[in-house]
Amino acid sequence: MAKNLYMVSLGCPKNLVDSEIMLALLANDGYQICQDPDQADLLLVNTCGFIQPAVEEAIDEIIFLGQYKDKKPGVKLVVTGCMVQRYGKELPEEFPEVDLFIGVDGFHNIAALVADLDNQQNSLIVPAPRFLMNSVIPRKVTTPPHRAYLKISEGCSNRCSYCLIPSIRGPLRSRSMADLASEAARLAEAGVRELTLVGQDVTAYGIDLGSKNTSLPALITTLLKSCDTDWIRLLYLYPNRISNNLLSLMADETRLLNYLDIPLQHISSKVLKKMNRPFTSRQVHELLERIRSKVPEAAIRTTFIVGFPGETDNDVEELAEFLKAYRLNNVGIFTYSNEEGCAAEHFGGQITEEIKQQRHDYLMEMQAQISLGKNQELVGRTVPVLVEGLSQETDLLLEGRTQSQAPEIDGCVYITDGQCAAGEIVMVKITEAHPYDLVGVIASSSQNA
Repeated sequence: MAKNLYMVSLGCPKNLVDSEIMLALLANDGYQICQDPDQADLLLVNTCGFIQPAVEEAIDEIIFLGQYKDKKPGVKLVVTGCMVQRYGKELPEEFPEVDLFIGVDGFHNIAALVADLDNQQNSLIVPAPRFLMNSVIPRKVTTPPHRAYLKISEGCSNRCSYCLIPSIRGPLRSRSMADLASEAARLAEAGVRELTLVGQDVTAYGIDLGSKNTSLPALITTLLKSCDTDWIRLLYLYPNRISNNLLSLMADETRLLNYLDIPLQHISSKVLKKMNRPFTSRQVHELLERIRSKVPEAAIRTTFIVGFPGETDNDVEELAEFLKAYRLNNVGIFTYSNEEGCAAEHFGGQITEEIKQQRHDYLMEMQAQISLGKNQELVGRTVPVLVEGLSQETDLLLEGRTQSQAPEIDGCVYITDGQCAAGEIVMVKITEAHPYDLVGVIASSSQNA
């Protein structure tokens, strides 16, 4: 008899890929996915543990799903991922309702571990993070069939003072180009039109492999040859590793989107130094000028952290002037979270939550006007849009994304007139602009093969 699996995947796209591997492995072992935890024989939560709000979200989900064990005897609850790796031995005592905890390494054995749950209880499996997926491992893609993530590496060897990722995910481990080309080709054959490359730092790809011929530009060139995916998007580009070769490739290859997601985190050289970011304000300005010179149409997204220990009003004003000067397409601003185990935890000059929030709101209000202005420049233009399907807001509208809008991160395009199917790339005339979203009508579907 088929067994039912209810899964919750929290956190980033990189974590989602891990969830997709677990779904495929459990499906091969006879589980079928259900949408109602009431129907489940196995409840699975893949957690994020990067910052405290993510930990709290995971805890709430565990507590919520734990109640279903009381309703249905024999139901198993398994918790995996970054939060497990971070807190390890503390968890079994805190959550006795959980049958099995697995960190970021070992989840590829989940089918066998779940099958053995009747012989064990409240088990904890947290080996050192060394696992690296490959194209042979089964994966059940859960994104819409026209788009997917390609995880090109695991772990991170940067040492930012506010970040736990290296201690949670381990050092950088890059997959081989041949293995990635194989997975990319398979995804394209399955109908994927947009392939998004992810890793903790995609610009670090290949550094650990010790070959001059293995780099992010070399990988992209290989992927362009090995699959016919319409759009290839890059996420998580470390600022000081964005090479001229990469920018030239972006300018020359129409399938490589002119979209750069560059987590700058700050612009003040003083704050950047305390964050242990290996670049200065001057180098960031030079990078932006270089991008604008080589890829004039590039859409740039970044994130900033405000309220870092020692940050002053002058540092915040420097950030504000940067935003006004460069008018970036998409900006996420986050308040600093003082995480146990990070070097910055013990820095002097800790800032109150009230001041952090004030700085956040000040900059976000400014950026909203900038984003609105950038979007208004598109009104009247006709641009390619990848259609996602019916809008999440109302089934009276279609919804899609331009090349400058990454899935689940940036805004979208609401399509008010015209017919097409999910997964089509259509030409849309933009008729209206908002700070984060656009509105338009279908002009033609000439991009569809």
